[in-house]
Amino acid sequence: MTTTKRPATNAMILLLCSEPIIRAVMKEALEEAGYVVRDTGDLGTAVEMIGASKIDLLITYPYVESISGHDAAKYLRGKNPHMGVLVVAGLLRDDRLQYRAILENFDIFPEPFTTDQLVEKVERVLQSSTSRGVHRAAGDAHSD
Repeated sequence: MTTTKRPATNAMILLLCSEPIIRAVMKEALEEAGYVVRDTGDLGTAVEMIGASKIDLLITYPYVESISGHDAAKYLRGKNPHMGVLVVAGLLRDDRLQYRAILENFDIFPEPFTTDQLVEKVERVLQSSTSRGVHRAAGDAHSD
């Protein structure tokens, strides 16, 4: 892996991916970059993790288990409205995926990518969500 070690951050990432090898590679790259990463391949465990920890960013794929990754992300964000969402997708030509991502304020990250590109994208998404406050629940006028 060529991931450059970056300063440690307090950001906690939940990685929801049903492919164990992909999940392991992504987790290692993000941890080497200083992130705290929780990972799982199933929605039930992800729900438990959301309830037990303050997750800053969810990274998921378009399909997880028997549910779409988008629906899983929407459900999980309902449990943690301040959480950013990054959907990793190989088919960016799917207009429905892009449309739903825009509606829900999810970021999309196209495959294939290097681990360095993953870390850079995560940094941008976390910075962007912090500066814009985009993950506030509707009607939430408080600052964090």
